[in-house]
Amino acid sequence: MSQNNVNIKKRINILKRVVMFALLIILVRLFFIQIFEHDIWVAKASEQHTLLETITPKRGEIYMMDKGEPVAVVLNQTAYQIIIDPAVTDKDQIKSALETHAKDYISVNLDEIYQQEGLRYAIVAKNVPRENASKIAEAEISAVWFQKNNQRVYPEGNLASEILGFVNADGIGQYGVEGSLNQQLAGKEGLLKTTADVNNVALSIGKDNVKIPAEDGKNVVLTIDRGLEQGIEEIGARHIDSTAATNVSALVLDANTSEVLAMANLPNYNPADYGNVTDASAYLNFITEVPYEPASVCKSFAFSSAINEGVMSASTTYFNQGYEIVDGWKIQNAEQRASLYGTIDMKTALYWSLNTGSIHALKLLGGNPNQITQVGREKLYDYYHNKFRLDYPTGIELSEAEGVIPDPNEGWGRDSVYANMTFGQNLNITMLQTATAYTSVVNGGTWRTPTIVKGELVDGQIVDTWTGDGRGGGTPKVQSLLGEDSDRQDPSRVAGPVENKIEDKILSDETSATMRDMFINNRNYKKRAGIDRNGYDIGGKSGTAQVIKDGAYDNTMSETVGTYIGFVAPSGEMPKYVIMVKMSAEGQYLDGGIASNFFDDVQNYLIDYFKIKPGNN
Repeated sequence: MSQNNVNIKKRINILKRVVMFALLIILVRLFFIQIFEHDIWVAKASEQHTLLETITPKRGEIYMMDKGEPVAVVLNQTAYQIIIDPAVTDKDQIKSALETHAKDYISVNLDEIYQQEGLRYAIVAKNVPRENASKIAEAEISAVWFQKNNQRVYPEGNLASEILGFVNADGIGQYGVEGSLNQQLAGKEGLLKTTADVNNVALSIGKDNVKIPAEDGKNVVLTIDRGLEQGIEEIGARHIDSTAATNVSALVLDANTSEVLAMANLPNYNPADYGNVTDASAYLNFITEVPYEPASVCKSFAFSSAINEGVMSASTTYFNQGYEIVDGWKIQNAEQRASLYGTIDMKTALYWSLNTGSIHALKLLGGNPNQITQVGREKLYDYYHNKFRLDYPTGIELSEAEGVIPDPNEGWGRDSVYANMTFGQNLNITMLQTATAYTSVVNGGTWRTPTIVKGELVDGQIVDTWTGDGRGGGTPKVQSLLGEDSDRQDPSRVAGPVENKIEDKILSDETSATMRDMFINNRNYKKRAGIDRNGYDIGGKSGTAQVIKDGAYDNTMSETVGTYIGFVAPSGEMPKYVIMVKMSAEGQYLDGGIASNFFDDVQNYLIDYFKIKPGNN
């Protein structure tokens, strides 16, 4: 045998060994796959033939009340997402179809989509109306799918936009009720799991098929009265046009239930066109989310605290010299007239909104009419913090900010801080916190959690199942609104339905009656044409707040915030409604007197709108 044949034979033998070794590896691997990894590979094979599809729920609609009947103010309309398979769909065809029929709804850069290797699924347009989607479907472009969903429609335009909020392009509620109650409105997604063929078409067979139906969102009915809200917003717009104010807010509460009947903020925006807002602050609800210093309206709380403690009455007197020196600071009355100097009573002090009067109430709380004491500070803190709950979120079903009430014993100059707190400075609280506390002062002394949700609309009926077990059942800790472990230092907003509404008797009937009489006295002494109505009890309190500039109060009063709060009732009857208004503008002086004109117009509209009959004088 030649040497060449020997070499060939050796190579053949080596090749045989290599092949045999490779076969052995394959056999071993097959053994492991079939015996040890059987379940793993069965699962992978199943995944390739299993279709998982999310079932989108219908988002709940939002209603307001209109003459006792719910009327829809946020609706759904059918829209479509357009989905393509970039590996199959012709780029030029789909690009032309989208730009022709759905240009405003394209959600991606198509060129970038087609540059992604291996991409087989891409959403290229969102919220496409039915007629636009139909035109694209008529083009019969390969591998284009249409996923049906719901698009939010706001038929009332700008009306109550800060209450309603909006739904973004991803279907998530933002701001207002849409944001704070997003979970309840959105519902729960369903799931379809089934066996699919090689073309990814669902088959109707298979023991592992699963279908979990979607749970549609709740249809929520608000306590807001649509006609009242619209009328007040129109009034607010007129006051912006006729005064220096650039921002106005108005709140109307039912004095007996704390239901919010109107909550107007101007300027506002159109939720259907939320992307064109130039300043994100337009989304904020200034009534619930923006604390401020409400100034002399807080005298309502200082006076009622001292009266409730039995240390003061409307006829209690003190010596007014026009100012007080506290911690070396001179605190003056805004009203400086000779007729007020000397001995005057507390009823007069409240009417003229004298700072020396509310400081005297603080002194009386401490048991010493001549000076502010630690006991007085701690008692005022107890009322502001524990009874009026001025520094807690109220529990309304909206995003809201916490208030800030300084500690009575920590920090420098506590006496001057608390002296200023009696007339609403050196603290920060929201309009809703203020109005809820004021309501308790005039309604007989009961603090109630405010609500903006009347119930859920089920088969055309309003069902009161939205917030759990209602308002009864004692006085659970307000801290529970922030969670069990909250240290109350986190300024983030909280919102959502609260299981335990609070109903807490914090003032005596006698205290409330005394305060109502003094508030009515404030209005009766200030008669102006077109304001007073024969047969109605209308009382209230104004506030003119200095603002802080460069870390200190602006004593030039070049910029102030004007507030007025009051109640309306037929003569001789308990208050039916509490109204609070606020007006502001950067660099402008707006006092409580200007705000009271706004209050007057809201008051008059409310009386006529609800057809409140006068009582007996």
